[in-house]
Amino acid sequence: MANTYTQIYIHYVFAVQNRLGLIQSRWHDDLYKYMTGTITNKGHKLLVIGGMPDHVHALVSMSPKQSPSDLMADIKRSSSLWINDSLVMGKFSWQEGFGAFSYGKSQIPDIANYIETQEKHHKKRTFQEEYLAFLKLFEIEYDEKYVFKPIE
Repeated sequence: MANTYTQIYIHYVFAVQNRLGLIQSRWHDDLYKYMTGTITNKGHKLLVIGGMPDHVHALVSMSPKQSPSDLMADIKRSSSLWINDSLVMGKFSWQEGFGAFSYGKSQIPDIANYIETQEKHHKKRTFQEEYLAFLKLFEIEYDEKYVFKPIE
């Protein structure tokens, strides 16, 4: 084949260090725009981004030129530097690790809606409950003591 054609949709979920609610409503839109720039500059397409003060969801149409882990490292590194330089002066960091869940094209509207309505979902369950539900839904084996870094 002369060219590469792909359709790879990844739903990323990642949390603020110690799951603290540090993402403030007055600047979360700017954070999401900044992350969109990082994703776009790496050759991917952001479909939707959203979250809560303690975590972020991003649905990305991935280019095969970069691994999910490398993209997540780029997003976390660049956004934490930007937050610390521009907004909170050195007090913000992301928790290690992340979730990455793949979806088919027909599932995109539903997962996009889920990301866009995070506040509604989190009236019923916590981030930890939500994240464990994803792991169970995707039948990912895990040891609960390693899923969340203990709050220091």
